[in-house]
Amino acid sequence: MDMKVNAKKLGLKERYRLLTRDLGWEPSYQSHEAIYPYAHYEGIKIHDWNQWEDPFRLTMDAYWKYQGEKERKFYAIIDAHVQNNGHLNISDARYLTAVKIFLQAISPGEYSAHRGYARIGRELPGVGTQVACQMQAIDEIRHAQTQVHAISNYNRYYNGFHAFTQMRDRIWYNSVPRSFFDDAMSAGPFEFMIAVGFSFEYVLTNLLFVPFMSGAAYNGDMATVTFGFSAQSDEARHMTLGLECIKFMLEQDPDNLPIVQAWLDKWFWRGLRLLSLVSTMMDYMLPKRVMSWREAWDLYGEENGGALFKDLARYGIRPPKGWDEAAEAKDHISHQLMLGFYQWSFGTSFHSWIPSDEDMDWLSAKYPETFDKYYRPRWMHLRKMAEEGRPFQNVGLAKLCQTCQMPCVFTEPGDPTTLCSRELEHEGELYQFCSDHCQDIFLNEPEKYMQAWLPMNQFFQTAPSEGGIEAWMAWVGLVGGQDNGDFHGSQDEQNFKRWKNMTSSNQATAG
Repeated sequence: MDMKVNAKKLGLKERYRLLTRDLGWEPSYQSHEAIYPYAHYEGIKIHDWNQWEDPFRLTMDAYWKYQGEKERKFYAIIDAHVQNNGHLNISDARYLTAVKIFLQAISPGEYSAHRGYARIGRELPGVGTQVACQMQAIDEIRHAQTQVHAISNYNRYYNGFHAFTQMRDRIWYNSVPRSFFDDAMSAGPFEFMIAVGFSFEYVLTNLLFVPFMSGAAYNGDMATVTFGFSAQSDEARHMTLGLECIKFMLEQDPDNLPIVQAWLDKWFWRGLRLLSLVSTMMDYMLPKRVMSWREAWDLYGEENGGALFKDLARYGIRPPKGWDEAAEAKDHISHQLMLGFYQWSFGTSFHSWIPSDEDMDWLSAKYPETFDKYYRPRWMHLRKMAEEGRPFQNVGLAKLCQTCQMPCVFTEPGDPTTLCSRELEHEGELYQFCSDHCQDIFLNEPEKYMQAWLPMNQFFQTAPSEGGIEAWMAWVGLVGGQDNGDFHGSQDEQNFKRWKNMTSSNQATAG
């Protein structure tokens, strides 16, 4: 009789090797070039895919265990939030403006990242990268789902949360994140890794999830805090994987250096323009603020980013173009874009307002060298117009940058009193840009960006024959004055106050 022998328990390294390297094989009747055509055309040279290592060495059984635990905790908290009218615990209905932008701009971006990683998991030859990309694709679609589920409760009570996927595709300010991900997903697999692994995960995640989720907690929004914490451990892994892929490309061949540097230049600037949406959330849309955009950029941008580029300097990487301009712009971009949101509020799916004296005093303290000099006078002038019964609305349509698709509301480097605008002719057509960097990005790939779908251009093509601005709002799915306009006196403000008072009265009666 044979004696039963317990099989030796495999260690993490052995289990990870079985999942990755031992599942790979050499093709016999097709060449590597035929199977993985997109691994070569960008010019990146990889000599040994086995040199790439996942620092986490996650296996599928461990992955599902961790994710399953997070799902159970997440939905338990969300259910409690719904059952206990958690939407009344927020500081003020103005806060929901930030959540609306998050749902329209960031959540669809998570889904786009899921699709992108699912694609490049097939296009990259390395077995380790294939497994890591598939896990990240699952992460990203889970993030999109949990965000939609958490925020859906607000849709029952407040305006502007409906049809967010349609608004993402049609409304003007959402074309900024849409163009960012369309650009990344139409690039090759290596550039996609830089676009999402570096720009979205490293630059954007730190400046969005950490300060914004802290702001959500401070403003009583436990639904948003819950999906933020549920995603944060994934985001930390994504940042590390993105940086490992950058280092892997740089270590494989010196010819990769100029290609990677050009991508870092491009995607840093594209990410910065996308982050301007986040800057308005932090400085203007949180009734209870945690930190200013300037403070967040100092901490998560300059300190963390500076440490990253010092680490990459040994490979020959320098800070990206626009790094110094970003440091200067941190004092301006939130104010400039929020002034734009206010004057075009009739074309948004959220309410806007003029900052109160208390808000402006806070902004003055956080921006002592710029706010009182350049921006308080503008807000005071807009307040005077509103008090006189003629609130300012700019019925002229904004000129959009062909590359980042932001309105040209930002100013010249070194001169915050002059709008930055560039124009060039290409193949008989005129194109406008919000900065030298966006113009340079266009010139490097004009065939891509000259095809950009711009909301304002589309409006001019269709509005005269379809009923003007009213037809456009119906096409977007907006109800004027209900989904947008001035917050003060709005249905959202009135509903929140009424429900809040009713809850307080019921609690007092029960007590």
